[in-house]
Order: sequence, then structure tokens, then C-alpha cells
Amino acid sequence: MNSSILKSALAALLVAPLSVLAQVGPYPATSVKPVTDVYHGTSVVDPYRWMEDMKSPEFQAWLKTQAAYADGVLAQIPGRAALRERLGVLADAGESTGGYEMVAGKLFYSKRAPGQNQARLWVRDGLNGAERELLDPNNLPGEPGKHAVDWYSVSPDGRLLAVGLSKGGSENSVLRLLDVATAKLLPLAIDRTGLNEGGVAWLPDASGFLYNRHPAEERYNKSAVFMHKLGQDPAKDVAQFGWQVSKKENFEIADLPYVRLTKGSPWALAEVLHGDAAERSYWVARVDQLKGAATPWRRVVRPEHKVTRAEVAGGSLYALSQQKASRRELLSLDLTSAKAGFKTALPAGDSVLQTIETGDAAVYVKALDAGVSKLWRVGKKDGKVSTVALPFEGTLRSVTPLKGDELLVLHEGWTQAPQSLLLQAGGVADAPAQRLSIQKAVSVDTSGIEARRVMVKSHDGVMVPLSIVAPKSLTLDGKRPTILNAYGAYGITQEPRFSATRLAWTERGGVQAICHVRGGGELGDDWHRGGYIATKQNTVSDFIACAEWLIANKYTSPATLAGTGGSAGGITIGGAVTQRGELFAAAQSAVGLSDMLRMELTLNGAPNIAEFGTVTNPAHFKSMFALSPYHNVKDGRSYPAVIVTTGANDPRVEAWIPAKLAARMQTANPDAAKTRPVILRVDFDGGHGMGSGLAQRLDETADVWSFFLWQFGDAAFQPKR
Repeated sequence: MNSSILKSALAALLVAPLSVLAQVGPYPATSVKPVTDVYHGTSVVDPYRWMEDMKSPEFQAWLKTQAAYADGVLAQIPGRAALRERLGVLADAGESTGGYEMVAGKLFYSKRAPGQNQARLWVRDGLNGAERELLDPNNLPGEPGKHAVDWYSVSPDGRLLAVGLSKGGSENSVLRLLDVATAKLLPLAIDRTGLNEGGVAWLPDASGFLYNRHPAEERYNKSAVFMHKLGQDPAKDVAQFGWQVSKKENFEIADLPYVRLTKGSPWALAEVLHGDAAERSYWVARVDQLKGAATPWRRVVRPEHKVTRAEVAGGSLYALSQQKASRRELLSLDLTSAKAGFKTALPAGDSVLQTIETGDAAVYVKALDAGVSKLWRVGKKDGKVSTVALPFEGTLRSVTPLKGDELLVLHEGWTQAPQSLLLQAGGVADAPAQRLSIQKAVSVDTSGIEARRVMVKSHDGVMVPLSIVAPKSLTLDGKRPTILNAYGAYGITQEPRFSATRLAWTERGGVQAICHVRGGGELGDDWHRGGYIATKQNTVSDFIACAEWLIANKYTSPATLAGTGGSAGGITIGGAVTQRGELFAAAQSAVGLSDMLRMELTLNGAPNIAEFGTVTNPAHFKSMFALSPYHNVKDGRSYPAVIVTTGANDPRVEAWIPAKLAARMQTANPDAAKTRPVILRVDFDGGHGMGSGLAQRLDETADVWSFFLWQFGDAAFQPKR
């Protein structure tokens, strides 16, 4: 890190008075049309119910007015342009790759090169052969606009690639076929395929594939798996599994079905996600017996087995179960015997078992151990258990089995840029990881920053992990500009991830911290359940405890601390702001879930009931109402400056949800507009963040960080009076 840059940044902070704030005008007018609901005897007034009709001219006009107001506020921050430029330079310091898939001797992957706004699809011969571009989603013949690749799957012979393309961040994928040899899209187009996040399942002879499709009137519910045969009219595709396919199986509307096929196995594996619940159900049937509603599916896993992942390898099913152990165990089941029971293949231990990959010789289980990735190998024939050596402590972003016991992995850490590596997993003595050229080195210097992990005591004595990334030369004087982030839902973990653009913050002497709150999965199922429906307050309390620890240990102070939370993390940051707003100078709620009482009525509402509860249940309602950020904003109370960000095309947290929060906070304390403003930043070409181009992401980062630094009193970000 350039020490002169760091010293000048620190000096600027020392001399910049917090009172030097922009002079902004009054908030745009917002109509108040109260609607009162009664939940289990409790009356709840909703002043902005009218916003839920997002197609109405009134809401669209209001949204544009709010966006223009936010743009006007952000335009007054003088340091924003230089920060955006620096972010762009750092983002283009190297290529970024992912989505590795080895098929028929060819490696398929996504890659964004410097200067490109969106990841493109590429193919190369083997691991080290020549590469060529297959698809640029923003250069589709006859299809203008911003597109993104949502998912893709390669046919077993490597000739065709099924790809989901969506526009404007909507995630409304249209399934297309691409000819690998010519890199041309074929005429096939199947809409309503946005739920195929893991891709489609190609038939062994490459004659067709199985895919999920939802009804026209739905977005996440009532979907089924169809079979498409190449050359066939998609209107004739036959449903194989899922909603109302067979009278033998009853599915709830939020049940999300998939069918997966594994190379070398005669078994098809049908998976059902029960909304956003952690536990899944599984059925099996022979591939040659797939025949629509008449398919003889055999159910092998039910929700009570508490299985979070399962894969087929040959004639066996491997499953991760948390029925007997919070951190999970790996079980195996012989599918050739209808009477066989599960056997333990990898006992539970200290590490949290996360995902399964099946290879020729073994099954590989990725785990989380003390905050970093660990990789287990379980032999298929002998059942022998061993660990696969990794070159440094970090995160395995992907594990791709190759021939024999070779693995292609993408590995990174807080301060280690991503590396594509070839690992020998079969016990080859002292076999070092071989670095491959798929992911080229990123040309940034991270020697001046370091990462550490501490344990913080929460309100009830539970110790919560806190990751901190900061300059090595950091002086603990309570003045460091600090961003504290958390998520805390669905058992999702926040693992070490590299970000070159993070340097734009640490160069200014800044600190970034991640609080691994309950509701996430960092410490297993118990950790998830510790911040779940009735215990959801723990998620917020853990975040508050981490903020207090950073202040007490002189990393920062309430004058230089900002909190962020996105999506389900909107509950986390929203709860922290409404309960302990005095701890923060500023905050961001990013596409955040902030109206917990009305979320379940959206197209994405039913799946989320499994995670957050339902207002139809009195006990659930009590917890939800007590925590819902929108409903806990109080008139006249002083809150931090807040930037609420949303995408107009967001299918997961519809734009009216963040909009309500912004409107409520603006009207609760309108006099704060000139000192601690609340603004609503809208990306009209964006959604929930998936599919956003690099420029969109960097523009938002520059706006949010500039907003924070303005509120921290950084002299370079103070508007002129």
C-alpha cells in the first residue's frame, strides 16, 4: 500500500469537522394513505400501502422523484468522482473467472477481462489449451439492452450449451441453446426458466435435457420439471416432476423441484427445496424410466431426515444430514436395495460440512473450519476418509472433479486473490498444488493489509465471530472509517472473499468488518436456528455487539462507523438502526427486506415463510412485528444518515419494500434532511444485484462509500456551503 496515500487520508480525517455537511433541500412530497390491519388483536397502521401497486403512475412518478433527489444529494459530494475512478482501476487490475465445467475434454467457464462490463462465456481445450470466447451477453444479435448469463450447462458431448439469459437484472431467464463449434445461438427460446440456478440436466445421450419452468402467473411458486427433446416444440415438453404432475405426490406451492443426472449413474435424482427451508427432500428413479407422470419415483429423503444436500454417485446416494449433528455428517445409501438404510460415511466433527462433489474415485466434501475452507475426501470403494491439502487459509469458491483423483479448484482469501489450482487428492505424497492460467494473477498489492478473526460476546453471552480486514499500520485511535456488514439468514455463510476494490477503502485508513451473526451457518444448524423466526432478534443483537466491540477496542467510533446489510440482511441493519442508531453515523439498506409483515404476499413471499415466519401464526407475528424495520421507525427519533438502495426490476425484494422504509424514515424526522439525510437510490436497469454489470456495481459502491465518508467528516467528501 502507498504509505503517502494512507497518511494523507488519515490527516484529512483528523482535520475534517463532522459538522461540514451538504445543504440539501426538503424531501420530495410523499402521499400518506393509511391502511389499518388487525393481526391477532393488534392494529397495525401502514401509511404507504399504496406503494405496493408498483405499476401505478403515482408510484412510478414518486420513485423517479426520489431517485432524482438522491442523485442530487450524491452529486454534491466532491470526492465521489475520484473514488469511482479508483474503484474502476482496481476492478480492472485482473481477470475474474468462475463457473468451471469440464466436459468432453473441454473446459467451459465465465470470465470478465479488464475493460469489460459483464462476464462472458469461454471455452478452452483442456486445462492449458487455447481459449476462445463463446458468448458476450451484451452483444446478442438483434437483442439490444443489458443482458446477463444467469446459468449454463454443457451437453455430455460438449457440442451444445444451454444458457439462461435475462435482461435488466430481472433474473427472468430465457433458456437458449448455443452451438459450441460456431459460437452461435440456435433458434430455441424457452421463457420462465429463471429458477434453474444450477443449470439444466442433460440426458446421457445429449438428445435433450430436463429443466425447471414456472407458470406465467408465478415467479417462484408452483413450478415443475419438464423434459425437452432437441428439435421438439417446447409447447410439447412433458412435465416429469413437481407441481400437480402426479396425484401420487402432493406439493406445497413454494416447493421448488429439480431433477439432476450424474455422469456414470443410472439414477435420476429429484430434489425438492421446501421454500427457503434448510431441509430438502429427495426421490430417485432410473433414467431409462423417466416417462412423465408415470415415472416410478421412490422417495428416499424426507424433511425429518434434515438433509441439506445430496448427490448420486454410481449406485449410491450421498447426503449431508444435520438430524443428529448441528455441523452435519455425510451419509451414504445403497440405491440398488429398496431396504437399505443410511450409513455414516464421514462422521460429524468440528468443521461444518457444506457441499458435496462426486468424482471418479471419491466423494469430496467442502467444509468450513474456523472460518476457512476445508476439503474432505471419502473413497468410493474403501470409504477411506482423508483431507485434501490447500495452499493457504481461504475459501474454495468451486471444486470441480476431473479424471481420477484430480480436482480443479478456485481458491481465494481475504487478502489472497483468486487462484485456479490443480490438486491431487488421492494421497499423492507431497504433491503441491499446481497453479493454472485459467485465473490469471491480479495485479494489486495486498501486502499492506491483513485479516484477523476475533470472538465477540453478544448480549446473552454467546461468542460471535467477527472478521476484520484493515491496514497493517492501523493506529487504534477510535477514528478509523469503518464499515460493518452482516447478513444472517437461511444458514448462509460469509466466508473469506477477495476484493481488489476493497483497497480503495483501506488506502484511506479504512476498516471493513464482517459480523458472522446468528441466522447464518458459520457454526452449523444451531447457529442458523439461533437467529430464526422467534430467535431472530439475536441476529440484530449480535450485529450490535460487534459494533460495540469495534468502538470499545478503538477501531472506530459512532462518528466514523457505518453499518450495511443487503437482502435478508435488511432486517439486520434495519433492526440495528431502529434499536441502536446512536452507534452509527451512517447505514445502507441494500435491496433490503424491511417490511416483514407484507413480504409474504409478494411473488417471492411463500418461499420465505420457512425462514422468517408468517403473520397468520400469532407467535410468528409477534416476533416479526417486534423486529420489522419499517414498523419500528419512531417519529422524532434521531437516526443515522441512511442510503436505501433498490433495483426497479428486483424480483426477490420488490422495490416497494425498500421504498416504504425510505419514506417512513424521511417523514419520521424531516428536519434531519440537512444533517442526517435519508435517500433512496434507484437503479432502473437493475434488480437484486444478480446480473448487474460491473459499472452498475461500481457506481453504487462509489455512491454508498462517498455517502459514508461525507457523514464521517472526511474533508475530501465535504460539499461546499
